[in-house]
Order: sequence, then structure tokens, then C-alpha cells
Amino acid sequence: MKAGEGKRGRVFILRLEDGDVLPDCIERFAGEKGVKNGFVLLVGGIGKGQVVVGPRYTEEMPPDPMLLPIDGAHEVAGVGVLAPDKDGKPVLHIHAALGRSGKTTTGCLRPGVTTWLVGEAILYEIAGIDARRVIDKKSGFALLKIKG
Repeated sequence: MKAGEGKRGRVFILRLEDGDVLPDCIERFAGEKGVKNGFVLLVGGIGKGQVVVGPRYTEEMPPDPMLLPIDGAHEVAGVGVLAPDKDGKPVLHIHAALGRSGKTTTGCLRPGVTTWLVGEAILYEIAGIDARRVIDKKSGFALLKIKG
């Protein structure tokens, strides 16, 4: 395990509107406000897009993601970690549970997932820490690297 210590910085509350694209809109907001590292809570509705629901084969590297399309409006509750990439652009890694008609899908929200009607997010800035996303050669994932 790798760890670092920071302090709570600013706290933002965001109202996402119908059709807003996740995670892009939160990443763009963070960039505009100069938020480098943060924690995001999300509730509301998701209308369309795809969710990664796991690797097709556990042992295969890099993993072949299983994508599940979102088939209509779903309730959503999600959490994510925000950290900059090598160019300093905020990147949000967010997982969520999406529910519809008594069934739940849980996975990683891919770029292009859209808000249905409304989404509400709280962005907690984490100050005084140097954590960033670095591409892992084996998995191809942008993993969190914490400098301590």
C-alpha cells in the first residue's frame, strides 16, 4: 500500500443538469477551479452511456473491459477520486451503483455517461498532497501514484 496525507481544502456542491456528460463536466469544473486532488460523491440520475462491469478475463493483461450499456434512466450513487494526469489535467475515476426497476448494476462510469434530469455532486478538495494518475505498463490503467 502507498499512502499520503493531505488536508481538506475547499468543498464544492455541483448541480449537474440533464445531458451533462460524466466524468467530463466534473473534470472540467475541477480544472477551472484549480482542484488537483479530490474526492467526489454523486447522486441523481444517469440516462445513457456505458459502465465497465469488470474485465472479461481476470488473468489477461491488459484487461479487456466488459462494457454494459445503460438502457434508460437509472438512479445513481457514486464515489470517485480526482487526480491529475501527466499533463496536469484532472482525471476522475468514479464507480457507481445504478438502479432501475429493482435491479442494480455497479461499475466504473466511462466517459460519455450522461446525466438524466439531475445529478448532484460534492467535490472535496484534498490540499497539500501530490497524487497523480500514471499509466501502468502492465494493465494500461491510469493508476494513482502518491508522492510522499
